[in-house]
Amino acid sequence: MIKEDFRAKEIQELYDRWSNAREDWDVAAREDIDFYLGNHFSNEEAEELASRNQSAVPMDRLYSAIEQFKAIITSKPPKFSAVAREDSDTKLSNVWKVILEYIWDISEGDEQFKQAVHDYTVTGLGYFYAYIDKEADYGRGEIKFKHLNPFKVYVDPNSRDRYFNDASGIMVSNIMSKMQLLDAYPELGQPTEEGGEKTFIDLIDTVHEEDYPSNQNRRTMDSFTPDVVKDYDYEGSSEKYRLIEYYSKTKVPFYRLLDKRNNQEKIVPQEQFQALQQDKQFIQSIDKGFIDFVEVQQTRIRQTCSVGQIVLYDLILDTDIYPIVPVPNIWTNTPYPMSDVRKNKDFQRFLNKVVSLITSHAQASSGLKLLIPQGSVQDIEELERDWANPNATLEYDASFGEPHFPSPQPLSSSIMQLPSLIEKYIDLNMGIFEMMQGNAEVAPRTSSATMMMEDFGQRRSKSKLRDIEGSLKRIGKVVYNLSKSHYNFQKTFRIVQPNNDINEFTVNKRLYDDKTKELMEIENDVAVGQFDIRVIGNSTMPSNKWGEWEIYMQAYQSGLIDKVEALKKTDIFDKEGVLARTDQIQQLQQALAGAQQQIKKVSGDLQTAHRESIQARKRTEVEKFKTELSKNANEVKADTKLSIDRLKDAVKLESEKLRLSSQAQLRQEKSQKEK
Repeated sequence: MIKEDFRAKEIQELYDRWSNAREDWDVAAREDIDFYLGNHFSNEEAEELASRNQSAVPMDRLYSAIEQFKAIITSKPPKFSAVAREDSDTKLSNVWKVILEYIWDISEGDEQFKQAVHDYTVTGLGYFYAYIDKEADYGRGEIKFKHLNPFKVYVDPNSRDRYFNDASGIMVSNIMSKMQLLDAYPELGQPTEEGGEKTFIDLIDTVHEEDYPSNQNRRTMDSFTPDVVKDYDYEGSSEKYRLIEYYSKTKVPFYRLLDKRNNQEKIVPQEQFQALQQDKQFIQSIDKGFIDFVEVQQTRIRQTCSVGQIVLYDLILDTDIYPIVPVPNIWTNTPYPMSDVRKNKDFQRFLNKVVSLITSHAQASSGLKLLIPQGSVQDIEELERDWANPNATLEYDASFGEPHFPSPQPLSSSIMQLPSLIEKYIDLNMGIFEMMQGNAEVAPRTSSATMMMEDFGQRRSKSKLRDIEGSLKRIGKVVYNLSKSHYNFQKTFRIVQPNNDINEFTVNKRLYDDKTKELMEIENDVAVGQFDIRVIGNSTMPSNKWGEWEIYMQAYQSGLIDKVEALKKTDIFDKEGVLARTDQIQQLQQALAGAQQQIKKVSGDLQTAHRESIQARKRTEVEKFKTELSKNANEVKADTKLSIDRLKDAVKLESEKLRLSSQAQLRQEKSQKEK
């Protein structure tokens, strides 16, 4: 509920004092922005250059060095880790890593990170801001973070801590039109009293100044910084209001409850403790001595929003760290650090002077000068006009003397070397070296040597990165604190990985008994446990992927790592798909090798079988020949026997015939004798 409150007046008085204390830093930071945008010359310097027919164009080495530094620091998003303070909390570590990655994603963390680093480099001071977006997720709200314009943030000037931990307060100023203010807080349009015509917004004084300082030395025709652009907003310029969000530290009571029956301890805020006191069972447990409690005071952040003398709301945030986290650059032991632009402006101006001198000398040397005696030429303009005609005939009075052409004096070689020396010094201040800019001429021949040189070269950048990582760690802690109290409902955090795989966790999942319907357990209860949020060092820095890939390939070929570890060092989008396909290919190759071995074995077997077949066939032919030979032999033998038998029969017959003939002859002879 809005109301007039003395606290709003106190906040306005603090704003006046803190803005006055910051005035010098405002002007210096504004000049740094102008210088970064290329406005290196004042109006007087630009006019002087124009009088010498030179353009006011700087040799802007500082801009390229700053852009290179920003590219190195923000090459990759930071990697957060959640370390459990107790062993029982370990299972929730992965849940919190997913939650932090989810919040980074929905907050467009890469862009917020780059803008904060930009402010850090150019103005000397960047800011992160963690908050609850109440409209997100259809009214359930989301924890988010963003960068803040450093000119809108005001800090206790007595703070001496690098991250403003010791500051009595931090405030954010926003200039809003009447329409914007009423849209955000429509209750300001309500009458201050019943039946009255005067509304709350009518009580608020308007403002004319912005939270961005003007710079009278800038060249407005080349600058489009906020103080220039705001001049184009004429409509409603007289009805603007300053809305201030003031953050301070306060003590808030908490209650530590100890249940002696199970020796479990629980810490609850005051509102929850007051609600428990309405529970009869809780009161009986206290009376019987089952539960002990003790009140403890804890630091929390108070957020008060006011406009004019009106307080719009007054809240207690569940975090002991300011949700506005600074990213300070060159520390000055005050809330007003110095930027890299301011540190190198004089060197850049020196570079511009040297280049201007060289350019002026080149102009003077390139243009041919003719010196003639006074009075030797009647019409100088005619001479200048005809001088450009190669076929012109020019007359002069020789009695006055001969014309001549003066030779320009050459510049010293040391002056010609100055630009490169100054550029190297600017690069040295920024921690940017030639090899880090991709200059192959200064790179070693081997990848291992290149990576070693890059590591040495990045030490300056890594030193500055550690300061930035300190801010990232703090904003991570704030996000963690706010998330513990805000995400008290069941919610699924889903992260889509680069390979399109989905990594998700469901928190505060309530498990009930199927029969009794009583709550049995809350799975992944984010309110349970305590975690330390950390940032993995140098996780945002670029890496020499080719050099690392070569080293990993050597390790893979040596058998020190497997293909999974080697593939992690590549930029291949679908690593899991590649691994699956390589497994398939390997399986096919193994199957092919097995098939080749089987084919070789079968081929050998076939050759053996072929030889055995030939031998068997030969044996068969031999046996067949033997059989035929035996058959023939038997046939011959039979024929021979038959012939012999026939011969024997013939011989026997002839013998019988001879015997019978002999007997007949003998009988004849006997008969003759007898006769």
